[in-house]
Amino acid sequence: MGMTMAEKIISCAAGVDEVHAGDIHTVEVDQLLSNDGTTHLTIDMYHQKLKHPHIADVKKLVWVVDHNVPSDSPKTAASQKKMRDFAKEHGITFYEGQGVCHQVMMENHVRPGELIFGADSHTCAYGALGAFGTGVGCTDYLYAMVTGKSWVLVPETLRFHLTGKLSKGVYARDLILTIIGQIGANGANYKAMEFVGEGLKTLNMSDRISICNLCVEAGAKTALMEVDEIAMEYLHAHGREPKACFQSDEDAVFAQTYEIDLGSIIPIVAKPHFVDNVCPAKEAVGIRIDEAFLGSCNNGRIEDLRAGAALIKGKKVHPLVRFLVVPASQAVYQEALKEGIIDTFMEAGAIVMNPNCSVCWGSCQGVIGEGETLISTGTRNFKGRAGHKDSFVYLASAETVTASAICGEIATADMV
Repeated sequence: MGMTMAEKIISCAAGVDEVHAGDIHTVEVDQLLSNDGTTHLTIDMYHQKLKHPHIADVKKLVWVVDHNVPSDSPKTAASQKKMRDFAKEHGITFYEGQGVCHQVMMENHVRPGELIFGADSHTCAYGALGAFGTGVGCTDYLYAMVTGKSWVLVPETLRFHLTGKLSKGVYARDLILTIIGQIGANGANYKAMEFVGEGLKTLNMSDRISICNLCVEAGAKTALMEVDEIAMEYLHAHGREPKACFQSDEDAVFAQTYEIDLGSIIPIVAKPHFVDNVCPAKEAVGIRIDEAFLGSCNNGRIEDLRAGAALIKGKKVHPLVRFLVVPASQAVYQEALKEGIIDTFMEAGAIVMNPNCSVCWGSCQGVIGEGETLISTGTRNFKGRAGHKDSFVYLASAETVTASAICGEIATADMV
Protein backbone atom coordinates (compact mmCIF):
# COMPACT_ATOMS: atom_id res chain seq x y z
CA MET A 1 0.00 0.00 0.00
CA GLY A 2 1.28 3.46 -0.90
CA MET A 3 1.93 6.28 1.55
CA THR A 4 0.85 9.91 1.77
CA MET A 5 3.31 12.78 2.20
CA ALA A 6 2.59 12.89 5.94
CA GLU A 7 3.16 9.15 6.25
CA LYS A 8 6.46 9.33 4.34
CA ILE A 9 7.85 12.09 6.57
CA ILE A 10 6.87 10.18 9.71
CA SER A 11 8.31 6.98 8.24
CA CYS A 12 11.61 8.77 7.68
CA ALA A 13 11.58 10.29 11.18
CA ALA A 14 10.74 6.91 12.73
CA GLY A 15 13.39 5.05 10.74
CA VAL A 16 10.95 2.46 9.44
CA ASP A 17 10.02 1.47 5.91
CA GLU A 18 6.29 1.99 6.11
CA VAL A 19 3.70 3.68 8.34
CA HIS A 20 -0.02 4.19 7.93
CA ALA A 21 -2.80 6.21 9.52
CA GLY A 22 -3.57 5.05 13.05
CA ASP A 23 -0.05 3.73 13.76
CA ILE A 24 1.90 5.17 16.68
CA HIS A 25 5.64 5.64 16.21
CA THR A 26 8.60 7.01 18.11
CA VAL A 27 10.20 9.70 15.93
CA GLU A 28 13.35 11.77 15.78
CA VAL A 29 12.41 15.46 15.70
CA ASP A 30 14.41 17.64 13.30
CA GLN A 31 13.72 21.07 14.80
CA LEU A 32 12.05 22.50 17.89
CA LEU A 33 10.57 26.01 17.85
CA SER A 34 9.39 27.89 20.91
CA ASN A 35 8.34 31.50 21.52
CA ASP A 36 7.75 33.82 24.45
CA GLY A 37 4.14 32.72 24.78
CA THR A 38 5.11 29.60 26.77
CA THR A 39 8.90 29.13 26.85
CA HIS A 40 9.16 30.44 30.42
CA LEU A 41 6.90 27.55 31.48
CA THR A 42 9.14 25.04 29.68
CA ILE A 43 12.19 26.48 31.45
CA ASP A 44 10.48 26.19 34.83
CA MET A 45 9.67 22.52 34.17
CA TYR A 46 13.24 21.93 32.96
CA HIS A 47 14.64 23.14 36.27
CA GLN A 48 11.93 21.87 38.63
CA LYS A 49 10.72 18.55 37.18
CA LEU A 50 13.83 16.88 35.73
CA LYS A 51 16.28 14.88 37.83
CA HIS A 52 19.05 15.29 35.28
CA PRO A 53 18.23 18.33 33.13
CA HIS A 54 20.01 18.43 29.78
CA ILE A 55 19.38 19.21 26.11
CA ALA A 56 19.72 16.37 23.61
CA ASP A 57 20.86 18.53 20.67
CA VAL A 58 20.94 22.29 21.12
CA LYS A 59 21.33 22.76 17.35
CA LYS A 60 17.71 21.65 16.92
CA LEU A 61 16.31 24.44 19.09
CA VAL A 62 15.10 27.80 17.79
CA TRP A 63 13.62 30.31 20.26
CA VAL A 64 11.87 33.50 19.19
CA VAL A 65 10.60 36.44 21.23
CA ASP A 66 7.70 37.73 19.14
CA HIS A 67 4.41 37.79 21.04
CA ASN A 68 4.99 40.88 23.18
CA VAL A 69 7.73 42.95 21.54
CA PRO A 70 8.72 45.18 23.19
CA SER A 71 7.49 43.80 26.51
CA ASP A 72 4.26 45.29 27.83
CA SER A 73 4.71 44.77 31.58
CA PRO A 74 7.26 43.86 34.29
CA LYS A 75 5.79 40.33 34.29
CA THR A 76 6.38 39.95 30.55
CA ALA A 77 9.86 41.45 30.87
CA ALA A 78 10.73 38.89 33.55
CA SER A 79 9.51 35.91 31.47
CA GLN A 80 11.41 37.14 28.41
CA LYS A 81 14.57 37.66 30.49
CA LYS A 82 14.27 34.08 31.71
CA MET A 83 14.07 32.93 28.10
CA ARG A 84 16.92 35.19 26.99
CA ASP A 85 19.25 34.12 29.80
CA PHE A 86 18.55 30.39 29.31
CA ALA A 87 19.17 30.64 25.57
CA LYS A 88 22.47 32.41 26.12
CA GLU A 89 23.57 29.91 28.78
CA HIS A 90 22.88 26.90 26.55
CA GLY A 91 23.77 28.34 23.14
CA ILE A 92 20.24 28.11 21.74
CA THR A 93 19.54 29.87 18.43
CA PHE A 94 17.67 32.97 19.60
CA TYR A 95 15.77 35.75 17.86
CA GLU A 96 14.34 38.88 19.43
CA GLY A 97 12.79 41.70 17.43
CA GLN A 98 13.38 39.81 14.18
CA GLY A 99 9.72 39.03 13.55
CA VAL A 100 6.95 36.50 14.09
CA CYS A 101 8.30 33.04 14.84
CA HIS A 102 6.79 31.25 11.83
CA GLN A 103 8.01 33.84 9.36
CA VAL A 104 11.47 33.72 10.94
CA MET A 105 11.45 29.93 10.69
CA MET A 106 10.39 29.97 7.03
CA GLU A 107 13.03 32.54 6.15
CA ASN A 108 15.90 30.88 8.03
CA HIS A 109 15.32 27.28 9.08
CA VAL A 110 12.56 25.10 7.60
CA ARG A 111 13.58 22.43 5.07
CA PRO A 112 11.41 20.06 3.03
CA GLY A 113 11.02 16.61 4.54
CA GLU A 114 11.62 17.64 8.14
CA LEU A 115 9.47 16.85 11.17
CA ILE A 116 9.24 20.03 13.24
CA PHE A 117 7.58 20.56 16.61
CA GLY A 118 6.61 24.07 17.61
CA ALA A 119 5.17 25.31 20.89
CA ASP A 120 2.64 27.25 18.84
CA SER A 121 -0.42 25.95 17.01
CA HIS A 122 0.36 27.62 13.66
CA THR A 123 3.54 25.58 13.18
CA CYS A 124 1.61 23.82 10.39
CA ALA A 125 2.67 26.80 8.22
CA TYR A 126 5.88 24.90 7.42
CA GLY A 127 3.97 22.59 5.11
CA ALA A 128 4.37 25.31 2.48
CA LEU A 129 7.92 23.97 2.17
CA GLY A 130 6.92 20.32 2.42
CA ALA A 131 7.80 19.97 6.11
CA PHE A 132 5.59 18.28 8.71
CA GLY A 133 5.16 21.09 11.22
CA THR A 134 2.85 20.61 14.16
CA GLY A 135 2.07 22.43 17.38
CA VAL A 136 2.74 20.84 20.78
CA GLY A 137 2.33 21.81 24.42
CA CYS A 138 5.09 22.53 26.91
CA THR A 139 5.34 18.96 28.23
CA ASP A 140 5.75 17.40 24.80
CA TYR A 141 8.17 20.17 23.85
CA LEU A 142 10.30 19.57 26.93
CA TYR A 143 10.41 15.80 26.33
CA ALA A 144 11.60 16.33 22.74
CA MET A 145 14.08 18.97 23.89
CA VAL A 146 15.61 16.57 26.44
CA THR A 147 15.50 13.35 24.39
CA GLY A 148 15.46 14.56 20.77
CA LYS A 149 12.51 12.24 20.23
CA SER A 150 8.76 12.08 20.64
CA TRP A 151 5.82 9.95 19.56
CA VAL A 152 3.35 10.57 16.77
CA LEU A 153 -0.03 9.06 15.98
CA VAL A 154 0.04 8.91 12.18
CA PRO A 155 -2.82 11.12 10.89
CA GLU A 156 -5.23 10.43 8.08
CA THR A 157 -4.94 12.84 5.16
CA LEU A 158 -7.48 15.08 3.49
CA ARG A 159 -6.34 15.89 -0.06
CA PHE A 160 -7.22 19.17 -1.75
CA HIS A 161 -6.70 19.07 -5.50
CA LEU A 162 -6.42 22.62 -6.81
CA THR A 163 -7.17 23.61 -10.40
CA GLY A 164 -7.49 26.93 -12.20
CA LYS A 165 -6.26 30.28 -10.92
CA LEU A 166 -7.45 32.85 -8.40
CA SER A 167 -9.24 35.81 -9.97
CA LYS A 168 -7.93 39.34 -9.66
CA GLY A 169 -8.68 40.72 -6.21
CA VAL A 170 -8.99 37.25 -4.69
CA TYR A 171 -6.26 35.93 -2.42
CA ALA A 172 -5.00 32.73 -0.83
CA ARG A 173 -6.50 34.01 2.39
CA ASP A 174 -9.93 33.87 0.74
CA LEU A 175 -9.22 30.32 -0.41
CA ILE A 176 -8.31 28.91 2.99
CA LEU A 177 -11.19 30.71 4.73
CA THR A 178 -13.51 29.21 2.11
CA ILE A 179 -12.11 25.74 2.80
CA ILE A 180 -12.44 26.14 6.58
CA GLY A 181 -16.01 27.32 6.09
CA GLN A 182 -16.70 24.31 3.88
CA ILE A 183 -15.30 21.56 6.11
CA GLY A 184 -15.84 23.30 9.47
CA ALA A 185 -13.62 24.11 12.43
CA ASN A 186 -13.49 20.39 13.30
CA GLY A 187 -13.42 19.13 9.74
CA ALA A 188 -9.75 18.17 9.77
CA ASN A 189 -9.34 17.18 13.43
CA TYR A 190 -6.01 15.36 13.82
CA LYS A 191 -5.71 14.98 10.06
CA ALA A 192 -3.12 16.22 7.59
CA MET A 193 -4.37 18.62 4.91
CA GLU A 194 -2.47 18.02 1.67
CA PHE A 195 -2.56 20.46 -1.27
CA VAL A 196 -1.66 19.39 -4.81
CA GLY A 197 -2.59 20.04 -8.43
CA GLU A 198 -1.89 22.46 -11.25
CA GLY A 199 -3.60 25.21 -9.31
CA LEU A 200 -0.89 25.00 -6.68
CA LYS A 201 1.66 26.11 -9.24
CA THR A 202 -0.20 29.44 -9.62
CA LEU A 203 0.36 30.24 -5.93
CA ASN A 204 3.54 31.93 -4.72
CA MET A 205 5.27 31.10 -1.44
CA SER A 206 3.42 33.80 0.48
CA ASP A 207 0.13 32.29 -0.71
CA ARG A 208 1.24 28.84 0.33
CA ILE A 209 2.33 29.90 3.80
CA SER A 210 -0.99 31.68 4.29
CA ILE A 211 -2.93 28.53 3.38
CA CYS A 212 -0.92 26.08 5.49
CA ASN A 213 -0.76 28.46 8.44
CA LEU A 214 -4.55 28.53 8.87
CA CYS A 215 -5.15 24.79 8.48
CA VAL A 216 -5.03 24.37 12.25
CA GLU A 217 -8.23 26.45 12.34
CA ALA A 218 -9.93 23.41 10.79
CA GLY A 219 -8.35 21.21 13.45
CA ALA A 220 -5.51 19.89 11.27
CA LYS A 221 -2.51 18.15 12.80
CA THR A 222 -0.40 19.49 9.95
CA ALA A 223 -0.59 20.82 6.40
CA LEU A 224 1.58 19.77 3.46
CA MET A 225 2.24 20.88 -0.11
CA GLU A 226 4.23 19.21 -2.83
CA VAL A 227 7.71 20.69 -3.23
CA ASP A 228 7.94 22.13 -6.74
CA GLU A 229 10.19 24.61 -8.52
CA ILE A 230 8.55 27.56 -6.73
CA ALA A 231 9.33 26.06 -3.32
CA MET A 232 12.85 25.12 -4.37
CA GLU A 233 13.52 28.61 -5.69
CA TYR A 234 12.47 30.04 -2.32
CA LEU A 235 14.61 27.51 -0.47
CA HIS A 236 17.72 28.24 -2.56
CA ALA A 237 17.17 32.01 -2.29
CA HIS A 238 17.41 31.53 1.47
CA GLY A 239 20.54 29.38 1.25
CA ARG A 240 19.15 25.96 2.13
CA GLU A 241 18.78 22.50 0.62
CA PRO A 242 15.96 20.02 1.34
CA LYS A 243 16.26 17.10 3.69
CA ALA A 244 13.91 15.19 1.38
CA CYS A 245 11.12 15.95 -1.09
CA PHE A 246 8.10 13.70 -0.83
CA GLN A 247 4.97 13.20 -2.89
CA SER A 248 2.04 10.96 -2.07
CA ASP A 249 2.00 7.63 -3.90
CA GLU A 250 -0.67 7.04 -6.51
CA ASP A 251 -2.13 4.25 -4.39
CA ALA A 252 -1.97 6.20 -1.11
CA VAL A 253 -5.19 6.17 0.93
CA PHE A 254 -6.90 9.49 1.66
CA ALA A 255 -9.74 10.03 4.12
CA GLN A 256 -11.34 12.33 1.55
CA THR A 257 -10.42 14.23 -1.60
CA TYR A 258 -11.75 17.69 -2.47
CA GLU A 259 -11.66 19.23 -5.94
CA ILE A 260 -11.33 23.02 -5.79
CA ASP A 261 -11.41 25.36 -8.77
CA LEU A 262 -9.47 28.45 -7.71
CA GLY A 263 -11.43 30.50 -10.21
CA SER A 264 -14.59 29.92 -8.17
CA ILE A 265 -13.19 31.53 -5.01
CA ILE A 266 -14.45 35.02 -4.06
CA PRO A 267 -13.41 37.50 -1.34
CA ILE A 268 -14.42 36.11 2.05
CA VAL A 269 -14.94 37.44 5.57
CA ALA A 270 -14.97 35.28 8.72
CA LYS A 271 -17.46 36.75 11.18
CA PRO A 272 -17.25 36.64 15.00
CA HIS A 273 -16.57 34.49 16.88
CA PHE A 274 -15.39 31.50 14.83
CA VAL A 275 -13.04 31.14 11.87
CA ASP A 276 -15.48 28.85 10.06
CA ASN A 277 -18.30 31.42 10.35
CA VAL A 278 -17.62 32.71 6.84
CA CYS A 279 -19.61 34.67 4.30
CA PRO A 280 -18.91 36.49 1.03
CA ALA A 281 -17.23 39.80 1.85
CA LYS A 282 -20.06 41.60 0.03
CA GLU A 283 -22.49 40.34 2.68
CA ALA A 284 -20.49 41.96 5.49
CA VAL A 285 -20.17 45.35 3.78
CA GLY A 286 -21.27 48.30 5.91
CA ILE A 287 -20.38 46.97 9.36
CA ARG A 288 -18.65 49.84 11.16
CA ILE A 289 -15.11 49.19 12.40
CA ASP A 290 -12.89 50.85 14.99
CA GLU A 291 -9.60 49.24 14.02
CA ALA A 292 -7.97 47.42 11.10
CA PHE A 293 -4.90 45.18 11.32
CA LEU A 294 -2.60 44.18 8.48
CA GLY A 295 0.06 41.77 9.69
CA SER A 296 0.61 38.43 11.50
CA CYS A 297 2.26 35.15 10.51
CA ASN A 298 -0.64 34.63 8.12
CA ASN A 299 -0.64 37.89 6.15
CA GLY A 300 2.29 40.11 7.12
CA ARG A 301 4.60 39.33 4.21
CA ILE A 302 5.76 41.75 1.53
CA GLU A 303 3.08 40.58 -0.92
CA ASP A 304 0.37 41.47 1.61
CA LEU A 305 1.89 44.88 2.31
CA ARG A 306 2.14 45.54 -1.43
CA ALA A 307 -1.56 44.73 -1.89
CA GLY A 308 -2.55 47.07 0.91
CA ALA A 309 -0.21 49.86 -0.17
CA ALA A 310 -1.42 49.74 -3.77
CA LEU A 311 -4.98 50.27 -2.58
CA ILE A 312 -4.33 53.03 -0.03
CA LYS A 313 -1.77 55.03 -2.02
CA GLY A 314 -2.99 58.62 -2.34
CA LYS A 315 -5.87 57.99 0.08
CA LYS A 316 -6.37 58.36 3.82
CA VAL A 317 -7.31 56.09 6.70
CA HIS A 318 -10.83 56.90 7.90
CA PRO A 319 -10.62 59.45 10.75
CA LEU A 320 -12.45 57.15 13.18
CA VAL A 321 -10.29 54.10 12.43
CA ARG A 322 -6.92 52.99 13.78
CA PHE A 323 -5.04 51.13 11.03
CA LEU A 324 -2.16 49.00 12.34
CA VAL A 325 0.39 47.79 9.78
CA VAL A 326 2.86 45.26 11.17
CA PRO A 327 5.42 43.52 8.91
CA ALA A 328 5.89 39.84 9.77
CA SER A 329 9.69 40.07 9.95
CA GLN A 330 12.57 42.48 9.89
CA ALA A 331 13.41 41.29 6.37
CA VAL A 332 9.86 42.13 5.24
CA TYR A 333 10.07 45.54 6.95
CA GLN A 334 13.37 46.35 5.21
CA GLU A 335 11.99 45.36 1.82
CA ALA A 336 8.90 47.49 2.45
CA LEU A 337 11.14 50.42 3.27
CA LYS A 338 13.10 49.99 0.05
CA GLU A 339 9.91 49.88 -2.02
CA GLY A 340 8.43 52.96 -0.35
CA ILE A 341 5.56 50.93 1.08
CA ILE A 342 6.12 52.17 4.63
CA ASP A 343 5.99 55.77 3.42
CA THR A 344 2.72 55.05 1.60
CA PHE A 345 1.07 53.68 4.71
CA MET A 346 2.35 56.45 6.98
CA GLU A 347 1.30 59.17 4.56
CA ALA A 348 -2.17 57.63 4.59
CA GLY A 349 -2.32 57.82 8.38
CA ALA A 350 -1.61 54.20 9.27
CA ILE A 351 0.30 53.24 12.41
CA VAL A 352 3.33 51.22 11.30
CA MET A 353 4.85 48.99 13.99
CA ASN A 354 7.89 46.84 14.55
CA PRO A 355 7.68 43.18 13.46
CA ASN A 356 5.77 41.16 16.08
CA CYS A 357 2.50 39.32 16.65
CA SER A 358 0.72 42.52 17.68
CA VAL A 359 -3.06 42.51 17.96
CA CYS A 360 -3.33 39.01 16.46
CA TRP A 361 -2.07 37.81 19.84
CA GLY A 362 -4.30 40.31 21.58
CA SER A 363 -2.29 40.94 24.73
CA CYS A 364 -0.16 43.91 23.81
CA GLN A 365 -0.22 46.28 20.85
CA GLY A 366 -3.53 47.62 19.62
CA VAL A 367 -5.95 45.65 21.74
CA ILE A 368 -9.56 46.71 21.29
CA GLY A 369 -12.01 47.76 23.97
CA GLU A 370 -15.53 46.85 24.95
CA GLY A 371 -17.95 46.93 22.05
CA GLU A 372 -15.22 47.72 19.51
CA THR A 373 -14.84 45.99 16.14
CA LEU A 374 -11.62 44.94 14.44
CA ILE A 375 -11.11 43.66 10.91
CA SER A 376 -7.90 41.69 10.75
CA THR A 377 -5.53 39.56 8.72
CA GLY A 378 -4.71 37.75 11.96
CA THR A 379 -5.24 34.06 12.53
CA ARG A 380 -8.25 33.93 14.86
CA ASN A 381 -11.45 35.76 15.72
CA PHE A 382 -12.42 33.98 18.94
CA LYS A 383 -14.31 35.92 21.60
CA GLY A 384 -11.83 38.17 23.40
CA ARG A 385 -8.97 37.21 21.08
CA ALA A 386 -7.96 40.81 20.35
CA GLY A 387 -8.84 42.46 23.63
CA HIS A 388 -12.06 42.89 25.58
CA LYS A 389 -14.33 39.85 25.86
CA ASP A 390 -17.18 41.91 24.46
CA SER A 391 -15.38 43.01 21.31
CA PHE A 392 -15.75 41.69 17.76
CA VAL A 393 -13.15 40.43 15.28
CA TYR A 394 -13.69 39.86 11.56
CA LEU A 395 -11.04 38.14 9.43
CA ALA A 396 -10.32 39.02 5.81
CA SER A 397 -7.59 39.45 3.20
CA ALA A 398 -5.04 42.28 3.17
CA GLU A 399 -6.98 44.05 0.44
CA THR A 400 -10.35 43.82 2.20
CA VAL A 401 -8.79 44.97 5.50
CA THR A 402 -7.17 47.97 3.80
CA ALA A 403 -10.37 48.91 1.96
CA SER A 404 -12.21 48.77 5.29
CA ALA A 405 -9.60 50.98 6.96
CA ILE A 406 -10.20 53.61 4.27
CA CYS A 407 -14.01 53.42 4.38
CA GLY A 408 -14.46 53.13 8.14
CA GLU A 409 -16.64 50.06 7.65
CA ILE A 410 -16.18 46.64 6.14
CA ALA A 411 -15.64 47.25 2.44
CA THR A 412 -14.27 45.54 -0.65
CA ALA A 413 -11.55 46.92 -2.89
CA ASP A 414 -13.98 47.96 -5.62
CA MET A 415 -15.67 50.33 -3.15
CA VAL A 416 -12.52 52.42 -2.60
